Amino acid sequence: MCFLQKTMDELPQLKIGFIGAGNMAYGIAKGILTPGDVVASNVTVSAPSKNNFARFEKMGVTLTHSNEEVVQTSRLVFLAVKPHLIPAVLKAVSAHVTPQHVVVSVAAGVTLATLEGLLPGGSCVMRLMPNLPCMLQEGALVLARGTGCTQEVASQLKDLLSPCGLVEVGPESWIDAHTGLSGSGVAFVYVFAEALAEGAVKMGMPSVLAQRIAAQTILGAGHLLRDGEKHPAQLKAEVCTPGGTTVYGLHALEKGGLRAAVVDAVEAATQRARELGGAKRVEETR
Repeated sequence: MCFLQKTMDELPQLKIGFIGAGNMAYGIAKGILTPGDVVASNVTVSAPSKNNFARFEKMGVTLTHSNEEVVQTSRLVFLAVKPHLIPAVLKAVSAHVTPQHVVVSVAAGVTLATLEGLLPGGSCVMRLMPNLPCMLQEGALVLARGTGCTQEVASQLKDLLSPCGLVEVGPESWIDAHTGLSGSGVAFVYVFAEALAEGAVKMGMPSVLAQRIAAQTILGAGHLLRDGEKHPAQLKAEVCTPGGTTVYGLHALEKGGLRAAVVDAVEAATQRARELGGAKRVEETR
């Protein structure tokens, strides 16, 4: 039987664990619990200190300092710790991982091959790359499955995670590109929002108001892009009028090299994610 039961009526029996209590663990846990199908008391979260426990306490989940307890009491386990901690964490808990477990890592750069090598042979392992807006259930997540996981399990996990935002399943090669596009891309959008607001301040608008309007502009444009089923170029054309303000502004952006800079930023972030994965593989073979 797969880790998710066949009907939603049986989801209250699903035991879910999180090793790590940071922002990604919080966002994913909140998304999973939002529909009300999973019972909060069946979710266990571990961390070495109580610093991040307060917001989890409000959810009603079980809290512990023992990673082993998380694995022993859960069937679906999310590894939500920093990448450099993964080898030590898995070494400590691997003896408790059984064929019935599904282990999902959200650690950037840690490959499926690395994860599988640190766990018992045949373990069902997946990589999940979320982004910060998961905390508001507006995330973008990409999921890749290891050799020990079936497509059915991946599809079930996708359904379980769907309240967190957009969830896509694909090859592991997508994970690093998604890190550059959406994981790091959130910060790129914040830089753009900051610049938009600064432009308005330069033109005489109060700073606080400019920041609010910049945020709403990005939010509204994002909704149109996501829900309108139109290519960005088409939406851009609909805003432009011959000789109007927008086309003049776009010309200034093109002269400043915005398009090339954004492409370079995504490429650089993606390449760095690949380098981090390569560095970990080299370190583990020493």
